[in-house]
This record gives sequence, C-alpha cells and structure tokens, in this order.
Amino acid sequence: MSHIFPRHSAQSYPVAVGGEGCYLIDDTGKRYLDGSGGAAVSCLGHGDPDVTEAIKAQLDQLAFAHTGFFTSAPAEALADLLVEHAPDGLDRVYLVSGGSEAAEAAIKLARQYWVEKGAPSRSRLIARRQSYHGNTIGALSAGGNEWRRAQFGPLLLNVSHIAPCYEYRLREAGESAEAYGLRAANALEEEILRLGPDTVMAFMAEPVVGATAGAVTAAPGYFKRIREICDTYGVLLILDEVMCGMGRTGSLFACEQDGVAPDIVCIAKGLGAGYQPIGAMLCTAQIYDVIAAGSGFFQHGHTYLGHPAAAAGGLAVVSAILQRGLLPRVQEKGDALHARLMEQFKQHPNIGDIRGRGLFRGIEIVEDRESKAPFDPSRRIAANIKKAAFEAGLICYPMSGTIDGKHGDHVLLAPPFIISDDQLDELTDKLSQALNAVI
Repeated sequence: MSHIFPRHSAQSYPVAVGGEGCYLIDDTGKRYLDGSGGAAVSCLGHGDPDVTEAIKAQLDQLAFAHTGFFTSAPAEALADLLVEHAPDGLDRVYLVSGGSEAAEAAIKLARQYWVEKGAPSRSRLIARRQSYHGNTIGALSAGGNEWRRAQFGPLLLNVSHIAPCYEYRLREAGESAEAYGLRAANALEEEILRLGPDTVMAFMAEPVVGATAGAVTAAPGYFKRIREICDTYGVLLILDEVMCGMGRTGSLFACEQDGVAPDIVCIAKGLGAGYQPIGAMLCTAQIYDVIAAGSGFFQHGHTYLGHPAAAAGGLAVVSAILQRGLLPRVQEKGDALHARLMEQFKQHPNIGDIRGRGLFRGIEIVEDRESKAPFDPSRRIAANIKKAAFEAGLICYPMSGTIDGKHGDHVLLAPPFIISDDQLDELTDKLSQALNAVI
C-alpha cells in the first residue's frame, strides 16, 4: 500500500524507473514515448549526460546556500545567459522553483512596483479567460480556467478576465485574421477604461496558450496592439512563458515571434528540462531600479530561490539549447510534426483544428466539424484519450474544457527537441489509434 498522496486517488500509476532519450520506462520494462514532455518539461529528453554531470559537479562543490545570505556562481551565470538572450529591456532574473512561483512573483512585483512608484491605487490585474498561470492562489486567480478555479472561488483575488485570442472559435465569418487580432486586443483597452486606468497595474497572458486551450497562437498583430495599449495607459505587460518558452516554439523566448518585449516574463518547465525544479521571473531594469531606489527589498521569497544545483542544471539546459542548434531543430521538427498531424487528421470528422508553433502543437476534438460542436462533457473524451494513448505506449496531454472550462476537448503535444522522424511517426500513429478507439 502506497502512502503517496496521488494526483487522482482512483488511479493506479506505474513506477517509472528509467528514461532514455524520448522514452520513459516503467518497472515492467514497458517503454512510453514522451509525446508531451510530461507537461512540456522534458525538452532535452531523458538521461542527458551533460546536464546530469553539471548537477553532480555542483552537488560535489555546494548543494545549498540561502539567498538571504549568499549568491552562487551557477545562479549568476544562468542569470547572465538568460539576460544575454532575453527580449530587449529585460535585465534582472529572480530564480524560483517552478512556474507557479514565477507567476506569483510576477504579480507581487507588479504590485510592489506601483506602490514604490507612488501609485498605490494601481492594484488591478487583467488576464484572459481560458488561460492558465499556475496553482498558487495568486496564479490561480490570474488564470481563467473555470474548472480549476471553481471550488477555490471564495479564496481567489479579484482579477478581471477578458476574452482570449482564440481564432478558431471567436473570429467572425468574413473577418480577416488581422482584423480579428485587433478586435481581440482592443478588449484590453475597453477593460482598462472600464476599471479606470489609474487602478490597473498589469495585464498577464501566455504568448501561446498551453494546457487550458491547447497551443493556441495569437492572431497576427494581436500582441503588438496589446503592447501599444499597455504603453498608452502605463500598464505593465506580464508574459507567461512557463510552458511555451525556452525554445518550445522555436525561439528561446516565445514572444520573439510576436515582435514584442514584456516588462516581466515568467519561465520554468523547459528551463530545467525536468532535471531540477527551477523557474524564473525576468523584469526590466526600470522595474528593478524603482525597487532598488525605494525600499531596496522585494517583499517576497521562498527557501529554495536560486538553489545552486537547480541553477547549475538550468545553466546546462539553456547552454545545450543554444549550443547544440536545437532552436532551428525545433522549427524543423515542428514543421514535420505539423505535416504529420495534417496528413493523419486533416480529414478526420472529429478534428476541428490543428494548431501551434514549433514543437508545441494542439488538436481540438469536436463532435461535428461543420458546426464545431464539442462532445458532451459526460463522454470524458480527453481523459479517455489520455488513458488509451498511455496503454498504447504514448504520453500525451489531453484536456477538457477547451472552450469555456466545461465544454470542448483538445490534445497538447510537446515532445523533446531531440525527437526523430521515426518517433514523430510513432507519435502520430499511436495518437490516431487512441483517438479512434475512444471516439
């Protein structure tokens, strides 16, 4: 009998005992193709010797030093490397232990910035429906996934949510993609004006929406207009790249492809590639300087901030992404995965949309392609696809509630950057087998 508190008490889980490249192996010897990198985490695959050696070497030298007393060489080196390759203006790195912590830190920094700048009335955060920013109270408040929020509603912060940029569902007939992107972005300006510009501290969004909606990319021009609106009203732009960043979409930071630079960006998952729990919040020099010239103290913190072994792992991961030519490979293999998904599912009567960037792809499942009508939630399509795929030896990331938190299903794919063409074939074949078995 296990004393582990599992994610789901009615489910039994195999014991993972090994990892080899794009595969995980359980204690019976069964191999599972990691088609989603866990949750878009394992970008380098499993068993990368350079990363594990870097962590071992750091543990031999120094395992832990609390950041209330010390900094460390790997933390400094990782921060330098991230800033060197970050969008313009990002200058400071706050190392944490995961994505939820990064989002929480971003929200609190935005608030403290305005307090120290002498504008304490700016306390409102605007985010988007059908978004996901983490599971701490602050991050969950920012997220727009109604299913995740529902039972915790009385505990959540007062965050405004505007419509997502979700072209497949919300673009009107006859409307160009550019016109839709502008219309979707202008919802932010409307909400700022409704709340009062002097009350809004920040807007938070994922450049490519991950778990909640399944690799939804923004319409052309959307984020450039968002940046303009934030600049007009003095609102900070927080971009959550926890899932879509660190090379996952084909550039180190996903927002590079939208031609914008945020005031604050959150990263995690691919930053540590699963080898260590690590995340980071990056902010501009302008934000940092306001804190430094004021109290000098960011009133936040966790025990394992800037953990030396985690930082050493993150440094090895980012170095590998940059030095091994993995960003162009993500673009190449992402195109190859998209082509295979189109070949396998373009004419499928229950696939409504195939979308994404790089090795971050999603397929939206519908009961009827013409009307885009979703399956009844009682069918548990996503959960059953996950189960069928796992039985077939494929790890993928299906989710329900794609449309409004209750209706709609999708499958998110985020395989390791090292995936081969043969493994792409295996991925799409096993996904097709699972989907057809369920539907």
